[in-house]
Amino acid sequence: MHLAYPAVLSALLFCTGLYGVLARRNAILVLMSVELMLNAVNLNLVAFDVWLSRTAEETLHSGQALTLFTIAIAAAEIGIGLAIVLAVHRNRGTADIDRLRDTAEGLDDPDDSDSEARPAEQAARSGRTGKAEATA
Repeated sequence: MHLAYPAVLSALLFCTGLYGVLARRNAILVLMSVELMLNAVNLNLVAFDVWLSRTAEETLHSGQALTLFTIAIAAAEIGIGLAIVLAVHRNRGTADIDRLRDTAEGLDDPDDSDSEARPAEQAARSGRTGKAEATA
């Protein structure tokens, strides 16, 4: 097989994953897109390893070894990423990245005209109470 076929397929997979990362709003779909990008890199590693092993007398299979490391790291990344997404979904009730960014920046109510509210009022709105209120 010629080297151009897996290289073109890898480029298409990578571009699809990049579009998914940039365009999606759901955190799980973003993680899936990152996984697609990693698989495109794995395909390139294996294709170039096979192509280079034909020309070289030694067959080290370093591309295939790197692919195994990439698969192991991707599995760990997906496990930790899904755990974080599930914890955030339980706390916030959504996995929408735009909403999570807005709530992290303190933009809970975009229609609120008083943007310079006191910290005690902000804590009361978000459900947090101070030490004085907790002891009283």
